[in-house]
Amino acid sequence: MSTSSTKLIILDRDGVINEDRDDYVKSSEEWVPLPGSLEAIALLNQAGYQISVATNQSGLARGFFNINDLHAMHSKMERLLKPLGGHIDSIFFCPHLDAHACDCRKPLPGMMKEIALRYKQSNGSNPLLGIPIVGDSLRDLQAGVALGASPHLVLTGKGRKTLEAGGLPEGTHIHADLLAFANALIQDKV
Repeated sequence: MSTSSTKLIILDRDGVINEDRDDYVKSSEEWVPLPGSLEAIALLNQAGYQISVATNQSGLARGFFNINDLHAMHSKMERLLKPLGGHIDSIFFCPHLDAHACDCRKPLPGMMKEIALRYKQSNGSNPLLGIPIVGDSLRDLQAGVALGASPHLVLTGKGRKTLEAGGLPEGTHIHADLLAFANALIQDKV
């Protein structure tokens, strides 16, 4: 855990919290939570963790959905979390394509730097030192590891293909899904 008092976890969205789609999640109707993912977030909240979501959303730049559609997806997520006693503290997203050469699109660490600033994480060149980052793709993990985050791969979404491809950051923890990650973290097994 970081040396600050903030208990923070950074989650990717598609393939970690909700089902991923090859044709992009384009509406709140298409936003479907993965089994146990919302319960995992609620458990983490109840254990005192703040949850920040960091998600690439190039479907915005591609015109597959608009900002109102994205907000509707996130409102649905919050609405479904509430009765479980869970919530998301912040959502950061990159609306760009790789071709835009921004610094916020994972695997680049721009979004992670913004999260570190928001949560006042300050450990020099590793502002996210020890903060868990949970993703289903290599780029999710690389973005956090660049700032010292602890990488956690879930095998949902693209996770199995990511694991098979290899090349994971050193020290990557592997979990069946977000609920398995939450249980391991709360039981202090990671």
